[in-house]
Amino acid sequence: MMLFMLLFSRQGKLRLQKWYMAYPDKVKKKITRELVTTILARKPKMCSFLEWKDCKIVYKRYASLYFCCAIEQNDNELLTLEIIHRYVELLDKYFGSVCELDIIFNFEKAYFILDELLIGGEIQETSKKNVLKAIASQDLLQEQEEFFYSLQ
Repeated sequence: MMLFMLLFSRQGKLRLQKWYMAYPDKVKKKITRELVTTILARKPKMCSFLEWKDCKIVYKRYASLYFCCAIEQNDNELLTLEIIHRYVELLDKYFGSVCELDIIFNFEKAYFILDELLIGGEIQETSKKNVLKAIASQDLLQEQEEFFYSLQ
């Protein structure tokens, strides 16, 4: 099971975080600070898997963003890397070549896409087509709602 997912920039700015285990805010900040520092200090040719405390960290850099996941000791690192890649593919499809600014200004969409892909730290939907269909219907619903509010 995935414990959490973090997206952060090369400068160490946190862009998105999703926690699937309950941690106090102080602990979340400490974990985030430690992991961002550790991952940014690693060289590009180094392995994308880390043993960290009582879990494993799997991360991958896409353009200027790092996608970092913590998983339990007995989970498959390659499957987690594949989940990260699937999430990036979905973001790319939705935003058309996703960049850091897309995440910053449309974070609610990034969270929605992640929630369609994962629930409770487990993969929910493997089909990109189905995830994109759910997002498209959500966008349509939102547009209709905005239209009705503008009429009032």
